[in-house]
Amino acid sequence: MARPCSRTIGAHFTGVRPLYAAPGKPPTVSDILHRLPEFIGNHPFLSFGFIAVLVAVIAAEVGRLGRGYKALTPAGLTQLINKNNALLIDVSSIQDYEKGHIPGARHVAMSQFDPENKDLAKAKNLPVAIYCRTGQTSSTAAKRLKKAGFADVYTLDGGLRTWTEAQLPLVKGRSAS
Repeated sequence: MARPCSRTIGAHFTGVRPLYAAPGKPPTVSDILHRLPEFIGNHPFLSFGFIAVLVAVIAAEVGRLGRGYKALTPAGLTQLINKNNALLIDVSSIQDYEKGHIPGARHVAMSQFDPENKDLAKAKNLPVAIYCRTGQTSSTAAKRLKKAGFADVYTLDGGLRTWTEAQLPLVKGRSAS
């Protein structure tokens, strides 16, 4: 004859301490901290994985805050252009620029990009927004502008790709060079 389930279930959990002090009460911070070494000992890979992810997130946020320029969404860039009359610079290749660029953007090839240029130096106190096709090249140009003393530097997060995904207008040809 088989035993009732309630007896066998209770036998498996005899050595386990309850996390909660009393039924229905949440654990205190002291209870959790007291059990933390036991948890880490029982789950080392999970614990070290959590620590690695936490360090990576903190490093990414510190890097983002320390870079000196801000990444904008297409809507944020539109507001910046409309409200603050920002200078818009496209640092993608001339072929990509001619295929389509944001209205009002000036093309400057990355190989010729010089933050100390006299025309660009006039805009040191104006907001400057830089973009390229994917957003990778523009971050390098933004760093150079910040290093040259430009006050408000922005990039289009994701580049022209995010602009087109947002179905915002493009101009073809060399109209704003």
